[in-house]
Amino acid sequence: MEEMTLIFGHKNPDTDSICSSLVHEILDKKNGWKNTKAVRLGNVNKETQFVLDYLGIEAPELIEDVKEGQTVLLVDHNEFAQSANGIEKAKILGVTDHHRIANFETSEPLYYTAKPYGCTATILFEDFKRLGHEIEKKEAVLMLSAIISDTLLFKSPTCTKYDIAACEELAKIANIDINTYGLDMLKAGTDLSDFTPEELINIDSKEFANGDYKFQVAQVNTACIEDVLQNKEAIETAMNNFMKENGSNMFVLLITDIINSNSQAIVLGDTLTFEKAFSKTVQNNMAFLEGVVSRKKQVAPIILNVL
Repeated sequence: MEEMTLIFGHKNPDTDSICSSLVHEILDKKNGWKNTKAVRLGNVNKETQFVLDYLGIEAPELIEDVKEGQTVLLVDHNEFAQSANGIEKAKILGVTDHHRIANFETSEPLYYTAKPYGCTATILFEDFKRLGHEIEKKEAVLMLSAIISDTLLFKSPTCTKYDIAACEELAKIANIDINTYGLDMLKAGTDLSDFTPEELINIDSKEFANGDYKFQVAQVNTACIEDVLQNKEAIETAMNNFMKENGSNMFVLLITDIINSNSQAIVLGDTLTFEKAFSKTVQNNMAFLEGVVSRKKQVAPIILNVL
């Protein structure tokens, strides 16, 4: 039996990573490629679980590493630091992504689709259209959920006209009111009450690097920043432990208010770089970032430019 090609998004997967992996597998099947399988590199967050429960489907299988020579397809990421353990020795057949390209190298040619959209699922939507495949309700819900998540219901500066147009067309197929469904989905992801501090900082966390300098940017969404800050001391302990274990120079936790579109940042480690990047003074390990909701566009690249 031919070995399955694994499809997965980044570690600590968000809704786009999970949904786009599942959609990629569906698209592969419609293209006649039967031996692909969506998997995940971490736990499913509550927002994503809302989507899976809405559709009545199971989450993809959890894996932590890939063996040498394993054929894989990457979605919603390309940086090896954000991918599966052992990715350097895997055979990457293709990438579908909407992030910067960094720390990425393969020994053989591959299919690579990268567009500066707000969501990977928007690229997959265009693939469906380009290839002439019918979009059914299941994949429509998966794709529109990913777009709503990544663009914060079109409020994020990463959102493009292509994301909005795709979501509107998908909503008609799925017979879903975007605002009602979208708010319910986003609110489901803001329930942080039963997370430990260690789990909280890993709900949606990514590593970035510039040479030997490594920094982590984690993000949680909430309807009330103060509720999250009630456990600030324990959260900072978890962040410090993470930095020691992973050799990080800096850790930034974005606590993003999805109602007012602002973020409170907890910053540990190299606070001087953060202060230079955002022209902010870090006081009590915190800095308020007005209008900042996107790690991809408003945080990580600003820090990288300073480095």
